[in-house]
Amino acid sequence: MFRPWRALLMVAALVTLHGLTSVEATVEETCSAASNGDRRVSYDFCVSELNRHRDSTGADIAGLAKVAANVGLNNAGGAINEMEALLAAAPSPEAKALRLCEKLYYDMELGFAGAYDEINARNYTAGRQMAADADALVRRCTGGFADAGLRPPEPVVRRSAYAVQIAIVCTAITNLIISP
Repeated sequence: MFRPWRALLMVAALVTLHGLTSVEATVEETCSAASNGDRRVSYDFCVSELNRHRDSTGADIAGLAKVAANVGLNNAGGAINEMEALLAAAPSPEAKALRLCEKLYYDMELGFAGAYDEINARNYTAGRQMAADADALVRRCTGGFADAGLRPPEPVVRRSAYAVQIAIVCTAITNLIISP
């Protein structure tokens, strides 16, 4: 005699045994788990930014980590464009700090691209580290202004805060894959 509850129990056991992590994950569930795993994650920021990206719909956890890396890459590219515009009118001490930031944001752009590629290749630890490196790059950028006795211009402050937050989101989501 066929018992439906036994079939469901068997499916649940197989899923557990095989550790299927490619199951679709919602942005909200993933951001909640990420913020529970890392107190630095802003749930609202995570949900807002990941939901804006076209690849978030139907993505699994690794897909959402790649979305976060891609969003970080796009932010770094936008920051470079804004810094180039600021450099056209910047006085000398500010220009030196902006040039340093521009270089660091090129490195950040490559870092987020590398994070995307490593996560895509299922090398999650390397991908996580590449995304996490954005924080050090931001500190060096803003430190260049502090060393010159200057305050960073608003676009640098805004892009830097965003870069740190999206890097935290990317690393926290990747951590969900590494240690579920």
